[in-house]
Amino acid sequence: MAESGARLLVVEDNKVNRLLLARSVEQLGHRVGTAENGRIALDMLREDRWDLVLLDVEMPEMDGFQVMEHMLADRRLRDIPVIVTSALEGLQDAVRCIELGADDYLRKPVNAVLLKARIGSSLEKKRLRDELRLTLRRFATPEVEQHLDESGFALGGRHVHGAVMFTDIRGFTTLSEAIGPQECIELLNAWYALMFDAIGAHGGVVNTMAGDGLMAIFGAPLPLQEPSLCAVRAALDMQEMVKLLNDERSAQGKPPLKIGIGIATGEMIAGYAGTHQRASYTCIGDTVNLAARLEAHTKAIDKGIAVDGATWAAVRERIPMESCGVFTFKGKTVATEVYAA
Repeated sequence: MAESGARLLVVEDNKVNRLLLARSVEQLGHRVGTAENGRIALDMLREDRWDLVLLDVEMPEMDGFQVMEHMLADRRLRDIPVIVTSALEGLQDAVRCIELGADDYLRKPVNAVLLKARIGSSLEKKRLRDELRLTLRRFATPEVEQHLDESGFALGGRHVHGAVMFTDIRGFTTLSEAIGPQECIELLNAWYALMFDAIGAHGGVVNTMAGDGLMAIFGAPLPLQEPSLCAVRAALDMQEMVKLLNDERSAQGKPPLKIGIGIATGEMIAGYAGTHQRASYTCIGDTVNLAARLEAHTKAIDKGIAVDGATWAAVRERIPMESCGVFTFKGKTVATEVYAA
């Protein structure tokens, strides 16, 4: 069965009830832990992994309502199914339990047949939630996952202040023709792994990958202190990682890689774009367009990193950069002073 071998925590202050309920659960093939009050239960839930909680309502020190309030407020605990077991007969108490996140409500004395059915149903729902979360992790960053968990999904966006980065591999089309599809995929996977590591280490979120290029955001969906500085430091780390990768490639007789990185800082709209069936987290606005133009401009100025004036102003006290002049990029009416590292 899907739920076989699950770990259940029985929370009950009455010792006889606790032992009998634990025995009933063990007879269903599950592993059982017990807690005599809500405070002990919360400690156990935070220290180990549990698949389901059988929770009494009336307990000393901390009752079942308080336990559910704490679980609801804790991202690590809120997805653990809770089946309330109670001798309380009022409809109001059952409603309150459901509002606090309980998956089910069983009256004492607990009927063994109902117990088996409710445990099976709750564990199956947890399995489906876990599979959904695993799928989300494959296609979304931890930051986007956390944002969805805290704020929920809604199409649209909000104004944020942050930094946007674009980067790609120079001459990749020519390179891919020379090395063949299998080696091309392996090279891209290695490059992405290095770039993701450098960007993530400084709080950035990769939200778009296209061929050999990617776009990263610093400051959304979660706020980030000094997003410009984080973006530039990530860019410097990316260059260093490419240098180390090139050392390996050189030893294997392979041509080196060269990347270009463009960074712009400013206001943008961040949020979910698409439809309710298919959407992605992204940013739009002039800052995004400028970062893309700066990345392309690294070829013209023969530099690895190009940033706008707002980014330079935020980092100039800590990271040396040189002015490369003022340029008016395609599609823009206002000239941009470009700085490079």
